[in-house]
Amino acid sequence: MINILEQQLQQKINNKTKPLGSLGVIETLALQIGQIQNTLCPAISNPQIIVFAADHGIAATGLVNPFPQAVTAQMVHNFASGGAAINVFANQNNIQLTIVDCGVVTAFDKNLPILHYKVANGTKNYLQENAIDIEDVHICINNGKKIVEDIVHQNKTNCIGFGEMGIGNTSSASLIMHYYLKLPINVCVGAGTGTNNEQLITKINTLEQVATLHKLHNFCTPHELLSKVGGLEISTMVGAYLQAYQSSQTIVVDGFIATAALLIALDINANIINNCVFAHCSNEKGHIKMLDYLKVQPILNLGLRLGEGTGAALAIPIVQAACAFINQMASFESAGVSNKE
Repeated sequence: MINILEQQLQQKINNKTKPLGSLGVIETLALQIGQIQNTLCPAISNPQIIVFAADHGIAATGLVNPFPQAVTAQMVHNFASGGAAINVFANQNNIQLTIVDCGVVTAFDKNLPILHYKVANGTKNYLQENAIDIEDVHICINNGKKIVEDIVHQNKTNCIGFGEMGIGNTSSASLIMHYYLKLPINVCVGAGTGTNNEQLITKINTLEQVATLHKLHNFCTPHELLSKVGGLEISTMVGAYLQAYQSSQTIVVDGFIATAALLIALDINANIINNCVFAHCSNEKGHIKMLDYLKVQPILNLGLRLGEGTGAALAIPIVQAACAFINQMASFESAGVSNKE
């Protein structure tokens, strides 16, 4: 049933000086954000992106990743010094950026300008055992909730996007996708960052072994799934999604890994989807299938497959444009323009 606010928002949108529906996704976003914020005059305040970083035990084997595990820590330093793509896009669009160490193998200097929430020195190798102790899954989720709660309180934000960094984390995301979408591993697994055809075959074979070892064809709880194959950064992001919804945020979902984390968060609280704006369709093979599974349309399709929250940073200005449109564009009546009636 359409509620009164939705009707009022749609009427306001329809009465702008344009043909009905002619601004497409911008109109859809304005309607959605008005409902998230429970207002006819939605606005984006102090948008934020949080990048969660952690290492994966499987990456130490080299079976699923062409880049060495050490790149995770190197990229955290790059984020901290402002040199990564996400820094450029966040600066360009006046988005505040926070980097979180959830479980990078390297011990960072406590003075490095990141949030220090290291739960473990990377996950264990899920080709041999569970990736994360179940107690640590709970700690990660609670950390994610606290991080978002603190940032929302400190920065008075109402729009937040999540990114990630972790060599090997497309493999965890593929396994999560395999579990929820019930698709074969080879359909879920893409090249990730820089994988050639031979490496891709090895990656698929390895993850098929993992799926068999952990019986991913059987039911498990969201926490158990994270324990089996998750990343520490993915687990923390799950908690962040949960808290962002509780804080009535407009949640900007990035790419493949961020969407896989969302699948788990939705398993815990399906209502989170109402607050989610999907930034882009990643060039990572399985992402479009996850978006189709969720029955959602992404804002952008730029062939991105970097992660870091880069798609979210590029999409947030469009979210802001949707709010500007509904608030600032003249109505037929105020502009003295005749509509088709």
